[in-house]
Amino acid sequence: MVPLIVIRPEPGCAATTAAARALGLDAAGHPLFAVEPRSWQAPLADEFDALLIGSANVLRHGGRGLDALNGLPVHAVGETTAQAAREAGFTVASTGSGGLQGVLNALPPAHRRLLRLAGDERVPLTLPPGTSMEERVTYASVPRPLPPELAELLRAPAIIAAHSAEAVRHLTAECVRLGLRRAPLRIAALGPRVAQAAGDGWGEVAVAQAPNDTALLALARQMCQDPWR
Repeated sequence: MVPLIVIRPEPGCAATTAAARALGLDAAGHPLFAVEPRSWQAPLADEFDALLIGSANVLRHGGRGLDALNGLPVHAVGETTAQAAREAGFTVASTGSGGLQGVLNALPPAHRRLLRLAGDERVPLTLPPGTSMEERVTYASVPRPLPPELAELLRAPAIIAAHSAEAVRHLTAECVRLGLRRAPLRIAALGPRVAQAAGDGWGEVAVAQAPNDTALLALARQMCQDPWR
């Protein structure tokens, strides 16, 4: 079986790797990013109806600025983010399953003034009519050089789980820097934007049927078991 390599930051890297191993995959976690907090100032909570949050890292690294916003309901991209919001004392108004745009499109009429809390790289969103949104960056994913043990793994055929466009661009740059051939490597991308960022040169770039870990690992499992497809 071709191995699966997970490169997302912790703690997500360990979680995805464990889930992949539970499916019987030969999975290894090598985070290529470290998540770090960013200095930010919370606006006045009464200027907004709700918070839009696309990552649990917002809650992990948001710091004291979150305290001023605790009375606002949260619309979360998925259950992991929703659970982090609950643990931080927020009320979760809705939880998505197909990306942040879907969450935004399903907002109730009472929640049209939004504050989006996000990382420095974030998915662009299209606002529905009558909706306004401000953004605050609370964390950043800082790229790391490719470690020697991962470089060695990538000299043989492998599947790489790519959770973000930023991650796959950084991986591409590191492969070029180290002279690693990309043709034997295949990308399992979380969504179309990630796949587009991968560009050419890989053996294959495939997209999960939905932007969540369950769908991504289902794709990776198929790719690992069918290496020459």
